[in-house]
Amino acid sequence: MSATAPDVRAALAAVADPSRAQQALRYFKTGEGHYGAGDVFIGVTMPDLRKVVRRFRGLPLNEVDSLLDSEVHEHRMAGVLLLVDTYKKDPAGVFDRYLAAVRRGRVNNWDLVDASAEFIVGPHVREGMAQGGDLSLLDELAASDSLWERRVAVLATFDFIKHGDPAPTLRLAERLLTDRQDLMHKAVGWMLRETGKRISRDPLLGFLDAHAAEMPRTMLSYATEHLAPEERAAYRVMRAPTARSSPRTRAAPS
Repeated sequence: MSATAPDVRAALAAVADPSRAQQALRYFKTGEGHYGAGDVFIGVTMPDLRKVVRRFRGLPLNEVDSLLDSEVHEHRMAGVLLLVDTYKKDPAGVFDRYLAAVRRGRVNNWDLVDASAEFIVGPHVREGMAQGGDLSLLDELAASDSLWERRVAVLATFDFIKHGDPAPTLRLAERLLTDRQDLMHKAVGWMLRETGKRISRDPLLGFLDAHAAEMPRTMLSYATEHLAPEERAAYRVMRAPTARSSPRTRAAPS
């Protein structure tokens, strides 16, 4: 008999810890008015969760859908990790299920997005472009009113970065400069930083030269994290109203 979603839920319950659940409620900002408002945790660590997922590899996709529709955060995390695992082996049907879960608000916290978007949406879009497709899906997600859809778009570009292509990240970073959510500032800055780290400093520095003056403080901080202290300081200065020239055209600090 094939495993079922209740089997996964029972396995997670067996390693759950109510004290960790209380910590998670605070860590993931589940209070009223916060980004994780109303989320439910049972207190399973990621190492334990991944062990459970390994036991249930190959879970039928309709059972995965049941996990994704659970109110319990760890059930949904198991669902997205199972989709990632399945996508790597046989992507047929996985992307559509994942995107549907995103759009119905089931991939709805930063850890769920970060554990899945680059492994499902990124490859799907990149491989589609090899067949004549484009970035319209990422553009659509980046324009969404949903914080999580926008974060999926940005994190999906990590796959492009890992394949040496900075263009999708730079494209979305430019259009998300005015995003009001701190979680988006962190995501964009993180992907810009990875562009400079994994591909080349040139696209990162070019973006910073053009946009540091208008970047939110957190985004700029994340993006410049691996630069030399004097470079970071110069880009921070650009955020001041009277400083608009590129730090690479100004005299180096004495």
